[in-house]
This record gives sequence, structure tokens and C-alpha cells, in this order.
Amino acid sequence: MDTDRLPKKPTYKQDWPAYNLAQSVEKRRFQVLLAELCRAVQEPPAPRVGRRPHSARDALFAMTLKVYTGFSSRRCACDLEEALARGHLSRPIPGMKVIAFLENEAFTEQLKGLITRSSLPLRAVETTFAPDSSGFSTSRFVRWYDEKYGVHRSGHDWVKVHLMCGVKTQAVTAVEIRGRDANDAPILPDLLRTTVGRGFDVKEVPADKGYSTVENLEAIHAAGATPYIPFKSNATGGSGGLWEKMFHYYNCFREEFLAHYHKRSNVESVFSMIKAKFRDHIRGRTDTAMVNEALCKILCHNLCVLIQSQCELGIEASFWDKETDADPDILPMPSCGG
Repeated sequence: MDTDRLPKKPTYKQDWPAYNLAQSVEKRRFQVLLAELCRAVQEPPAPRVGRRPHSARDALFAMTLKVYTGFSSRRCACDLEEALARGHLSRPIPGMKVIAFLENEAFTEQLKGLITRSSLPLRAVETTFAPDSSGFSTSRFVRWYDEKYGVHRSGHDWVKVHLMCGVKTQAVTAVEIRGRDANDAPILPDLLRTTVGRGFDVKEVPADKGYSTVENLEAIHAAGATPYIPFKSNATGGSGGLWEKMFHYYNCFREEFLAHYHKRSNVESVFSMIKAKFRDHIRGRTDTAMVNEALCKILCHNLCVLIQSQCELGIEASFWDKETDADPDILPMPSCGG
């Protein structure tokens, strides 16, 4: 049986009243949730001399809002002024300043932490997580040599995003951005480690054949979850242990296996949602700006998913522990510039 085809295509009902409500309030509620998410980011020490830099909280808010609106840095200036009037920013930020924020590599780890933090309100409903990767095109061109046809080719460069998401709400729980030709399989343990480390109860991990390695099966099993990863056509069950056990389960109970495996289709929906709503193209020109812009797209997606879950599931959007306002994983960062 072909693992790329469903034995029976499932259908899903849309809660249209909840969907309509979420779409109606999304733009306003997005800024509220984003400001709350950035609230507890720790600030770097204030400089003794020179201009007072913008706060890390304001910088993260500004560049995420710019990506959400889809406008250029100049055209998003009006949105930043409105955010200031609503109390989401502590001081005015020129639209062009957002470009400098995106080109600051110190924000990369900050954005990764906020992406994971934004998924935490959904811990109560997510138990199955699927990894995958996809590319976002850029304005930069690259050349390569095609060994098959013996010619040089050129095309748009791309940023390759590896992520893990919950299959029920499509919230992204972990993300990594590596080289554009990076293999998917070695990155799965890091994505899983981040998800488990944030307190998600991971019970199942469905993934495509690209993740089918002994190391990945062992990593998923060590996390207390069951791997549902199909085996390649040349795979055998003679290596023993978990690999052999899952190999025989895959071959003897194929339909039962596929019922779990095809939940991974939701991770493809995540990339489709992100690219349809926030474009599949990266505007940044430098490596750091391209990575940070891609991370902002994922953060925007998570906040939109959370708004939908608020309306449909009654989820409370609480990002931070009540005992502390700071997240130990979101560390103070160097100055953000004037």
C-alpha cells in the first residue's frame, strides 16, 4: 500500500461562527497578544553614554508587526504609530528602523524563544507533533552546477525552515533554520527536545520517510512517544530493537499505522497557511535579515492560531508564569541601536 495515499480521505467540519469571530477580531487582538508576549523579555543594561537605544521588547514587537501587515518599512510607519497610541510601544519607532532590527543577529534566538513561548497556551490540547521543512524564496540569486546535465544553473536563493507543530491546532512548538541544503533527519531530535522541554506531553510523532533513521526512532521513544515514520523501500527489519519492532508493525498493521501517520499532513497545512497569509517570499537581503523575517512569519502564524483557538476552544492566552515576569530561556541581549 502506498504510504503517500490515504486509505480513506477524512473530512473536517469548520466551526464557522468561531472562524468568523476570529477573523473579525484578529487584527486588533494580534497586537494585544504580541505586546503581552514581548512584555517579559529581559532588557540589556542601559549604555552609560550615547543615545538611548530602543528596548528589545519594542524592537521584537515592531518587526513582527511589520511582517504581519505585509507592508514595506515606510508603509508600516502608520501601524507603528497606532500601536504607540494603544500603549503597545514605549516610544516612537520610525518605520525604517525596523530594517535595522531585522538585521540584528541577536534577535534570532529571541524570536525562536518567542515562537515556542507563543505555543504554550495550547499544551492542554496538543499531544501529537509532526516535523517537516520547507523553503521561502528570497530576492538573492545563486548559481550551481547541475551534474546530471553538465550545465550551470541559477535561480532564487531560499531560506529553509525546519519546524515541529501540533497537528490539532497547527501551532509551531519548535523551529530551526539551517543551511538551504541541510538534511531534515538530523534536526528532528533538536525540534523534539525543545517541544518536550517546554512541557508538551508528546505521545505520537508522525513524520515522512525523510526522517526514517534509527537515531530518530530512538530519540522519539526516549521522549515517551511513539514514532510513526514509514520505512523506505530498501529498509529491512534485521537491525533489532525498536527499529525491528516498528518495521514489523508497519508491514503487518499497515492501515492502523497509516491512520496515525497521515496526521502529519497537518504540518504541510502549516506551511501552506504561513505562505498564503504572509507570503512565501523573504524581502530581507542579508542572511540575518532573511532568517529573522522567516521567524517573524512563524511567530505571526502562531498568534493567529492562538486567536482562532481562543474563539473555537476557549483557550486562555497566558504566556508567562505568574510567579515571574521573565523567561529564563529569553535572555538579555546587547543594545538594539538608537
